[in-house]
Amino acid sequence: MTNTRIHPIESDHDLSLDTTTSPEALYIHIPFCFHKCHYCDFYSLADQASNSRHSVFIDKLIDEMRYWANRMTLQPETIFIGGGTPTMLSVAIWQKMGQALQDIGALENVEEFTVEANPETVSTQIIHAIVEAGANRISIGSQSFQLPLLRTLERHHEPSNVKASMDIVRHEGIDNINLDMIFAIPGQTMVTLETDLETAISLEPTHLSYYGLTYEPNTALTERRRNGAIDPIDDETERNMYKWIMDRMSTTAFEHYEVSSWAAPNHSGDHPYQCRHNLMYWTNRTWLGLGPSAASHLNGQRWKNVPHLGQYLRNEPAALKVDYEAFDQDRCIGEQLMMTLRLRKGINLEWIQSQVPVGTKRRQMIDELVSQNLLATTNTHLRLTPQGLFLADSVIGELL
Repeated sequence: MTNTRIHPIESDHDLSLDTTTSPEALYIHIPFCFHKCHYCDFYSLADQASNSRHSVFIDKLIDEMRYWANRMTLQPETIFIGGGTPTMLSVAIWQKMGQALQDIGALENVEEFTVEANPETVSTQIIHAIVEAGANRISIGSQSFQLPLLRTLERHHEPSNVKASMDIVRHEGIDNINLDMIFAIPGQTMVTLETDLETAISLEPTHLSYYGLTYEPNTALTERRRNGAIDPIDDETERNMYKWIMDRMSTTAFEHYEVSSWAAPNHSGDHPYQCRHNLMYWTNRTWLGLGPSAASHLNGQRWKNVPHLGQYLRNEPAALKVDYEAFDQDRCIGEQLMMTLRLRKGINLEWIQSQVPVGTKRRQMIDELVSQNLLATTNTHLRLTPQGLFLADSVIGELL
């Protein structure tokens, strides 16, 4: 169905980019963690606050920033710094990174600037430096408020540190706070799930992300499952957990706007706290990724940086890219469907009618999924049904 080329590239001469290229989002990947969580498949390295290595890394990252700023208009609407554990970096490094972003003009049009935070590494000094760097949103990896479940995930923080971290963040002037939560953790029950969600709601975040635990290849958690060291939650219980989360959240003022995401209202009853950066991904917009393993999507092209810190540090910015893909029109349509259908409102019917004509194989699949009550149409959009939400990944995958 597609005509995609994938290969490593040693320079950016293949990329169809110029100074008029302007990514709408910027992602920066910090690869350091003080401990590797067993479920995590993001590229990261256990690192006990090695400031010398952090300094070498940040110099390289700034080189990469400047390289791209000289090749395109780097004035994104959103910035997201994730990892890894960005809050492991020192105040001095945050000051250096913030200054570099300002110097290249990357902060001029930013409306949302998110930094991921681990409750164990949040301090007044670090959050103050992050705010000075330009951040106005913090995403805290809470995952659960049950210590045994955190230990199953190999998350090394105390549940009480989540509230303490939120207090620090608010004291430093950031009210826009997301809590990342996980359900279907081995050993979790409906009772502990309910306690977790009630605790999260009581902390009054402006955004809540609630993900079902996935067993990614090549992670310690998947290996423990394979060895019989843990018993995964069965599918029916996982569905019941997700349903309970949706039902409980429907009794609050939060808006369920994406499969795993809820946004709180403001005092006027509007919902301005949807994650604008993630919406860039879900609506298949454009973004540039910096740092090892970071992915980029520009002008119908996608690539990622080499997922290896040593190689990232050794190579020039022009030689960091691997897994280059140039999408044809059919693949672009599939990507748009796959990403945008994650949104609860779905994808515009006018777009479907113009891009997925009647009689095509993809349109036939849409009709089949509608007949199975996994997709449905409103007056304006095609969207997942409540039943389709439980099978979102497989349903959406049919349309790629």
